[in-house]
Amino acid sequence: MTAVILDRRLERAMIARRRRLGIDGRDEVWNGVYVMAPEADVEHQEFAFDLAVVFAEAIKRAGLGRCTHGVNISDRKRGWMKNYRVPDAAVFLNGTTAQMCGEFWCGGPDFAVEIVSPRDRTRKKLPFYEKVKTRELLIVDRRPWKLTLFRLIDGKLVDVGQSTLDDSRLLKSQVVPLSFRLVGDPSQPAMEVVHQNGQQQWLVKPIGRPAE
Repeated sequence: MTAVILDRRLERAMIARRRRLGIDGRDEVWNGVYVMAPEADVEHQEFAFDLAVVFAEAIKRAGLGRCTHGVNISDRKRGWMKNYRVPDAAVFLNGTTAQMCGEFWCGGPDFAVEIVSPRDRTRKKLPFYEKVKTRELLIVDRRPWKLTLFRLIDGKLVDVGQSTLDDSRLLKSQVVPLSFRLVGDPSQPAMEVVHQNGQQQWLVKPIGRPAE
């Protein structure tokens, strides 16, 4: 169900309430249209958090850049709240072209992750991520499980590889020193993250995942 609110007072009251209760962390604004997202399920949150931990280890602690677990990304400095997206995880390497502006980053991350939830609009964000020059974007589908790596080529985010439980190919990033692939089976899927130095690897998976 999609709701369209034409009453400006009700709109402001709902947004203010979400911010007051702290449940607006995944809300976005798409060219002036406020998009309210439900709180992510436990599986989604675990994946996002664990990936952020991997990035902290492989990127931040290695002195290669900064990483975040959910962050506001805009295409403008002035009036940034009129157009922004919130990826589940993002990496900004040293020398990134994006600018950190306190509450938000102006410009795209070097590497971003979006975890798909039911009825969300993840793939409709691709033009925005292209506009802000996100260099690579990893989309994690869960129904069914699939990893898709997109790379910015001539201004477009191009699908450069997919990894599924049936075809567990390694997706090698050209931006961060990591590769990604799906492992396991439908009852216990996981994402294997391998450092390209060959010395580190991590297994990202939800704990206590409910039955399908």
